[in-house]
Amino acid sequence: MQQAPERLTRPRAPTLDTILGQPFRVLDDGFVRLLDYMGNDAAVVQAARVSYGAGTKRIHEDRGLIRYLMRHAHTTPFEMCAIKLHVRVPMDAWRQWIRHRTANVNEYSTRYSGNSPK
Repeated sequence: MQQAPERLTRPRAPTLDTILGQPFRVLDDGFVRLLDYMGNDAAVVQAARVSYGAGTKRIHEDRGLIRYLMRHAHTTPFEMCAIKLHVRVPMDAWRQWIRHRTANVNEYSTRYSGNSPK
């Protein structure tokens, strides 16, 4: 008899869940909206402790590790998390953002769509 495959659950970040999809107004006509996210603090500490197995379980130790990683610019464990944003900003701000970006970007084209984004 075959066993059912193990069902994996998505790591949750309750703070992000409360703002998911909610637009935050920026300047006169802009906004930032969280569309999706992947990972949480546990993903960061798991990546940092990968050579230690399960590692420690206490929250204050996880918090201390995250602060240590940030303070000492050990950024690789933070790459285990990602966010997807919907952003509307003035073109001059957008160009500066893209110039200095460290993210993947998919831009809405008003030239080819025939409509301006809402």
